[in-house]
Amino acid sequence: MHEAELILATGALLAAGLFASLVAGRLRIPGLVLFLGVGMAIGSDGTGWIEFSNYELARVVGVIALGLILYEGGLTAGFDEIRPVLAPALSLALVGTAITAAVTGVAAAWLLDLSLLEGLLLGAILCSTDGAAIFALLRGSTLRRRLARTLEGEAGMNDPVAVLLVLGFIEWIMQPEGGLANMLVLFVQQLLIGGAVGLFVGRVAVMAFQRAQLASAGLYPVASIATVAIAFGGAEILHGSAFLSVYLTGLVIGSAPIPAKQTVTIFHEGLAWVAQITLFIVLGLLVFPHELPAVALEGLLITLVLVFVARPAAVAVATVAGGYTLPERVALSWAGLRGAVPVVLATFPVIEGIQVAPEFFNIVFFAVLISTLLQGATFEPLSRRLGVTTSDPALPRPLTETGTIRGLGAEVVEYPVGDEDAIVGRRVRELGLPRDAVINVIVRGDEAIPPRGSTRVEAGDALHVLIRQEVTREVGPLLERWRHGPMGEPPKRPRLRASSVSFTVRPWNDEDGDPAHPRMIGGHEVLEHVRTRRDRRGALVVLDDGRLAVTGPLVAVGTPIALQTFARRRLAQSSDDAERGWWQEVVGSIATPWPHS
Repeated sequence: MHEAELILATGALLAAGLFASLVAGRLRIPGLVLFLGVGMAIGSDGTGWIEFSNYELARVVGVIALGLILYEGGLTAGFDEIRPVLAPALSLALVGTAITAAVTGVAAAWLLDLSLLEGLLLGAILCSTDGAAIFALLRGSTLRRRLARTLEGEAGMNDPVAVLLVLGFIEWIMQPEGGLANMLVLFVQQLLIGGAVGLFVGRVAVMAFQRAQLASAGLYPVASIATVAIAFGGAEILHGSAFLSVYLTGLVIGSAPIPAKQTVTIFHEGLAWVAQITLFIVLGLLVFPHELPAVALEGLLITLVLVFVARPAAVAVATVAGGYTLPERVALSWAGLRGAVPVVLATFPVIEGIQVAPEFFNIVFFAVLISTLLQGATFEPLSRRLGVTTSDPALPRPLTETGTIRGLGAEVVEYPVGDEDAIVGRRVRELGLPRDAVINVIVRGDEAIPPRGSTRVEAGDALHVLIRQEVTREVGPLLERWRHGPMGEPPKRPRLRASSVSFTVRPWNDEDGDPAHPRMIGGHEVLEHVRTRRDRRGALVVLDDGRLAVTGPLVAVGTPIALQTFARRRLAQSSDDAERGWWQEVVGSIATPWPHS
C-alpha cells in the first residue's frame, strides 16, 4: 500500500473497531467477538481486502498488545485492590490454570485422538482466562468487589503461567528427552526472574516519577510507556516472564501516589483499547472461515469440557481455603472467559512447526468464540440470579483525579464522594486532613462551595484537595478511610467550665510554638483545629476547657460569645482585605451552635 492508503486503512479499521464496540454494548455481547468478525470480514476468506497469513507477525502484535493490556490492568488495580484477595488469585493463577490445562488436555487427547503431550499442549493453550476479556467484562458489571478483585488478579497473573506451560510442552514435544524436569526449571526461572524484574522496575519508576518534575503532564504517559518497555524487555533478556513483569510493574505504579496519575491511567486505558482492537482484528485476519466447519464438532466438545468440567474443577480446588460460598464459586467458574490469549498462544506451535498446530489454531479459535459468546453474554444475568452482585460497579471508580502543579510543590486531588463513602455526612474539620493539605473547593452539582470547617460532605460532592508533596504518601491511606472508614466518632465539643469564662488577649510568643498549629495555649490542650489562617500563620481552635482561641500575632481566648465580639471588633478595624477575610471566617465559624455559648 501507498503510505496514505495505509494510514487511511488504519484509521478505517480503528473506526470499525469503535463502531463494533458500540454495537457490542447495545447487543450486550463482548466486543472482542465483533473485533474478530471485522478481521474475518476483511480477510482472505471475506472481502479479500487484506491478504494475511503471517503467524510470526501476528505473534509479535499479540505479545506487544498483551503486554500493554496487562500493564493497564495492573495500573488500574494496584496492590491495594488485589492484596485482600492475593492468596485466592494466586491459587487460581497457578493451581487453577494447571488443573484447567490438565483436565482439558486429557479430554482433548481422548476426544481428538491425540498423543497425551499434544493434548496437554492444546489444554495449555486454552487454560488461561483472558485479561482483556475479563477487564472488559468487569467494566460493565456490578459483581461483588471481592469477586471482581479475584478475577482481576487471576487474569493478570495466569497469562504468564499459560505461556510457560505452552512453551514447556512445545519443548517437551520437540525434545522428548528433556521431559518434565526441564519444564519445571523453565517454569520456576521465568516466574522468579519476571517477578523480581517487575517489582524492581516498578519501584524505581515510582521513585523517578515522584522526584522528576517534567515540564508537562503529557510527558508522564511517555515516561510510563518507557517503563513498560523496560520492564518487558528487561525480563525477556534475563529469561524471565515478560508478561508477569509488566503486570507487577503496573501494580506497583498503580499503588503509589505519583504525579499526573489519572492522566497516565486514562492514557493507558485508551492505549489498551487500541491494543485490543488491533490484536483481535489481526487474529481475525488469520482465521479462514471455510476451515471452521471441519473443526466445529471438535471445538464444541472441547469448549463444553473447558466450560463445564475443567474450569469448575479448577475453581473448586483453587478456592477451597478462600472462604467463598457456592454461588460465588459458580460465578468465578462462569467468568473464565477465553479471548485473545489462547489465540495468540495457538500461533506458537504453528511457528515452531508442530505437526498438529494448524488444526489447533482453528479449534482454539472456535472454542474461544463459543466461550466468549456463551459466558460473556450470560455472566451478568447469572450473577444477579446467584445473588453475588451489588449496586456498585465491580471495578472501583478512581480515587483521585490529579492535576499536576509540581512546579509549585503541590498536587491538586479531586475526590468524588460516593453514596456509601464513610465521609458522607461528616464535617470538613472531621476528615482528618494532614497538616499540609486543605480542601479548597467542594463542587456540588453545578455549584462551587467554599468549604468551612462546619461544612458537611454530601454524596455526589467532588472534593478538591490541595496537597503539598511532603505529605503525598499520607493521601492514599486517607482517601481509603474516606471511602471505607473507619472515620472514628465525630469530635464532641467540650462544655464550658464555670471557671473558664474569662477573656484574655496577649501577644503570641515564640515559646508558644507554631500559631498555625498550636498544641497548648495557656496551659490548656488544643482539642480541635477549626480554621487555619491563609494570609499569615494563625488558627481558630477549641481548648479542652470549652473555650475558643484565635492565634496569630495576638492570641485571644474566651467563650464563643466573647471571642465573636472580639472578632467583629477586629473586622471593623481592619483595612487589609486578607485580614478582613480572616476575621469574617472566624465570625462565620463561631456562628455554628456551641454548647453553653
